[in-house]
Amino acid sequence: MTDLDQLTQALARNLKSLRTERGFTLDALAARAGVSRGMLIQIEQARTNPSVGTVVKIGDALGVSITSLLDSDQEPQVRLVPPEQAIRLWTTDTGSHSTLLAGTEAPGPLELWHWRLMPGDASTSDPHPHGTTELVHVTAGTLTLDVDGTGHALPTGTSACFESHVPHGYRNDGTEPVEMTMAVSVPEPR
Repeated sequence: MTDLDQLTQALARNLKSLRTERGFTLDALAARAGVSRGMLIQIEQARTNPSVGTVVKIGDALGVSITSLLDSDQEPQVRLVPPEQAIRLWTTDTGSHSTLLAGTEAPGPLELWHWRLMPGDASTSDPHPHGTTELVHVTAGTLTLDVDGTGHALPTGTSACFESHVPHGYRNDGTEPVEMTMAVSVPEPR
């Protein structure tokens, strides 16, 4: 079984378990996540490999991190994540990528990411649930952080925090690769 097959199986199992645990019908979760009922069925039956955006929307609707949706094991008190187990979720032909380094569910989903953006590349995100906060620290290059239509230049060594319940994204308008670490904190489901 390939790594992708394992992720697809884990996502299918975890989605069905979390949906059932929270008492959501397929229709209710579809409406809450803005994802079609058919897509949810395909995911739960491990017949598709959904986009990162779809997985994020489902996680937000369930109040869990991507890590929880893709995790194949029960998390111990201390969970070490070696580099080979980090999950690359977004990549471009030019070499940009985002890697989910680690995540947890207490008190709400909390994710730690490493991003690399090559010159000219960008990634946009739909708004997350109210109360979601992102922390970004640039370790190389100059990141352009767009939050609700306003761009902010973050040179190497600069950090930013923002509420991400509005449209937002990350761009590299420079000539050198941008490297950044990001943490995303999502509030507990209500």
